[in-house]
Amino acid sequence: MKKTIYFDNAATTPLDKDVLDSMIPHLTENFGNASSIHSVGRKAKSAIEMARKKVASLLNTSPAEIFFTSGGTEADNAILKGAIQSKGIKTVITSKVEHHAVIHPLEALEKEGKIELIFLSLDSKGNPSLTELETLLGQKENILVSLMHGNNEIGNILDLHKVGELCSQHNALFHSDTVQTVAKLPIDLLNTPIDFITGAAHKFYGPKGVGFMYLKAGSGIKPYIEGGAQERNMRGGTENIAGAVGLATALEIAISQQNERKDYILDLKKYFITAIQNAIPGVQFNGASGDVENSMFHVVNVCFPAHPDNQMLLFSLDIEGICVSGGSACSSGTDIGSHVLAQLNIPEEHANIRFSFSYKNTKEEIDTVIAALQKILK
Repeated sequence: MKKTIYFDNAATTPLDKDVLDSMIPHLTENFGNASSIHSVGRKAKSAIEMARKKVASLLNTSPAEIFFTSGGTEADNAILKGAIQSKGIKTVITSKVEHHAVIHPLEALEKEGKIELIFLSLDSKGNPSLTELETLLGQKENILVSLMHGNNEIGNILDLHKVGELCSQHNALFHSDTVQTVAKLPIDLLNTPIDFITGAAHKFYGPKGVGFMYLKAGSGIKPYIEGGAQERNMRGGTENIAGAVGLATALEIAISQQNERKDYILDLKKYFITAIQNAIPGVQFNGASGDVENSMFHVVNVCFPAHPDNQMLLFSLDIEGICVSGGSACSSGTDIGSHVLAQLNIPEEHANIRFSFSYKNTKEEIDTVIAALQKILK
């Protein structure tokens, strides 16, 4: 039986053992409801508040600005819908390479007639035009800007400070989906001009089903989920104590090892890019992902030249025990393809595969993957 090689770490990451160990007591003996006033409930309440303080400290903000959610999708929805409902937002500026957790709720709100939705132009690598953004900010009022920090498919990185400053100058709110960058890139909320960010624990070796949103003090957003006073009246429902503890622990570990992990994974990425260029002539890299110094260090999105077996490439790799993500820029039948790659005008006959690495991967695994690709595409 082939050993599984997992190169899909932008989709999700394995749970760190230390994170699991931190969660187990809150899945067993510390089982209380944090809303209960008795000692068991107070113990649970203490655990989630300690987790909140830890997350806030690691991101350099106040615990009062951190709210736990079920993940990044809920957090993005809560912020976008909450800001539009509570702050009188009339115009939202975003891009067509955002995650669906941002695009879909915004398109629904536009369809309901609640907002004007504007998509920024993109350059050939998929970067949104900040020149156009500045122009629009000067023309519109009651604006929310939503642009992701790190693109999950093509690895492009947004300059949060530059966009934040533009928004501040024009009194616009700024939300960034930071799900791919929390714990991987430095984020200092106290010194970043931003109103809202989101995170998901499973992207940094934490548990699935738990995330957080940062709401800058004074944001005045109304609750997205009503039905209880949890999360300081912002999110009704019994708290996921074990999940919050796991998220905080995973974030603490990841940030404490941030530089070491980045250096190790970036070295893997460089090794992979050189190896695949040497092994398969004509490969290219989608978006900014091939620019090792100016893209997410764990993501490489490869565009393979035309080949009769391209349509089966993802499945052929899976048969070899290699886990990666694929996407075509076309839309045929039930294969909708990647909405991100669709913006890059990639010829339909090309195969596109995202490889995303973790600190648990090795160069030996890369060698195995390259050999498998050569066999499949011979």
